Amino acid sequence: MVLNMTNNKRIDTVLLERIVLDMEGRTSIIESESCRTTHNLNRTNNTCAKDLPVESVHVSSPEESIMGRSRENEHLMEFLGKILQQVVRSESSADMWGLYARWLKNKGDLTMCSEALLKQVRSYQGSDLWKDRDRFKRFSYASLELCKVYMEISSSSGSRRELFAAEMHLKNVLKQAEGFSDMEEFRDLHACLDELKTKLQSGPVAT
Repeated sequence: MVLNMTNNKRIDTVLLERIVLDMEGRTSIIESESCRTTHNLNRTNNTCAKDLPVESVHVSSPEESIMGRSRENEHLMEFLGKILQQVVRSESSADMWGLYARWLKNKGDLTMCSEALLKQVRSYQGSDLWKDRDRFKRFSYASLELCKVYMEISSSSGSRRELFAAEMHLKNVLKQAEGFSDMEEFRDLHACLDELKTKLQSGPVAT
């Protein structure tokens, strides 16, 4: 509503950051509790629920509670996503692309997440990047996140294309960032490149 009334200009990046962080925490807790509940049910039931008649399957109270919170969390995630989508269409800043990427990753859409991270990385690029240490820190973090997502996509799909894209990106960055070689972020980028090279040398994967 506020975004519509103000033509998307009234945007509180800090508030959105806190909301995204809170949603990530909620999702993590729900997933953890769900796994723990499932484990407990498996220990106390020798017969799998799917093998029982429908009328004999009883959903435990803790499981119902988790399911309810999971549905509520999904609704909140969808609402947050609509806000972030509206924001990035009007204010394509690096911070906003980063928040949108985190939302997409939380939703499990790694392909769209990588595209949002790529746009975040490109938002930081420019001649000033190689003169500004703070900007380089943020750029490095976004680059690392992008490469990690590329590796996740490659791992799940069996494709090497994302690994080559990540390798090329890091090589270009490290070549231009020699003036920041004393920074921890530079070393992190180098370590990520080494990890990528190891993955590329580990054997043939479908392209």
